Amino acid sequence: MKYCIRCLQPDTRPNTQFSPAGVCPACDYFERLQEVDWHERYEILEDLLAGYKRRPGQQWDCIIGVSGGKDSTRQALWVRDKLGLNPLLVCLSYPPEQVTERGVENLSTLIEAGFDLVMSGPAPQTWRKLMREAFAQFTNWARSTELALFSSVPQLAIRYQIPLILWGENPGLQLGDLKTLGRTGYDGNNLRYMNTLSGGGLDWMLDVAEMKSMIPYQYPSPEDFDAHSLQIVYLGWFLGDWSLTNNGLYAAVNGLELRTDTVKNTGDLRGVTSLDEDWVTLNQMIKFYKFGFGRVTDYVNEEIRLKRLTRAEGIDLVTRYDDSCSPEYIAQFCDYIGISVDQFWEQVRTSINKDLFDVRPNGLIERKYEVGVGL
Repeated sequence: MKYCIRCLQPDTRPNTQFSPAGVCPACDYFERLQEVDWHERYEILEDLLAGYKRRPGQQWDCIIGVSGGKDSTRQALWVRDKLGLNPLLVCLSYPPEQVTERGVENLSTLIEAGFDLVMSGPAPQTWRKLMREAFAQFTNWARSTELALFSSVPQLAIRYQIPLILWGENPGLQLGDLKTLGRTGYDGNNLRYMNTLSGGGLDWMLDVAEMKSMIPYQYPSPEDFDAHSLQIVYLGWFLGDWSLTNNGLYAAVNGLELRTDTVKNTGDLRGVTSLDEDWVTLNQMIKFYKFGFGRVTDYVNEEIRLKRLTRAEGIDLVTRYDDSCSPEYIAQFCDYIGISVDQFWEQVRTSINKDLFDVRPNGLIERKYEVGVGL
């Protein structure tokens, strides 16, 4: 395990590759951003959008996937108020046991702001079965739900015949998931190859659900994209101030309700992440045990690049909070999928990266590596 010499990105992030000098892809991209002519990029966006003129009888110019969170709220408002487009917003609906009241309120705020919104709601019982199976097989309850989340947007783009899909960040450039890189910095049609989607085939799901129940979990194929001329465009490529914190501030002043829970319970330094549900905090903790980085690492890496944190300050925050997760969230999740908290931890310990962590006889999990240094 090695760390980027500039931020706290470890080389254990899936699909990443450091430069020979030891710089992660995200830091390399950020350095190149300092020379960008943002006015020129805006002109590129205008030219791009001109190729997707609304057809006669078509009500919407583009489609945007939203959760009622910081990124989607910023996108929706910027696209409408700055670009003058009329977007159709699409949201995947969580079951009542999972969605937060805060998430519902944030979606209502978007609707009250004048947006049209379509919700996709997979069958709740199938959702629960797949979540439990994903946790049992992969120690990743979101293996199935993220398939549905990402698939809903292009599926509905096809259904409503809207070829232009506007997305947020480019995970290849801004996070370092290099398999998602497209022909240009804003081309998102290789999103299907991100780690979240590329390992999520349907075969394992058939152990607990029938194929006819799998429609919400099937990301349209490249042939489907070609047949319907679908194009995903990363808006983050055109926005010089795109970041976790900046998007949260932008959305908050426009009515977004933020988290009030502690960093120790969530790993959320600014209270702006995954506002529509709480269980993703479990997966961030488990990601930490699998790869040696969690939610706090993603936060501090951006803040270090923006010079709002020193690397030493980032090391302190990552050391203290990268494995944060409220026991209450764990108990709620276990109750939902029908397992005990002890069974949850037994499963988590089977998936710990033994190169990075030791499990003590009392069950305590300890790092083998030093944050910021590695192994």
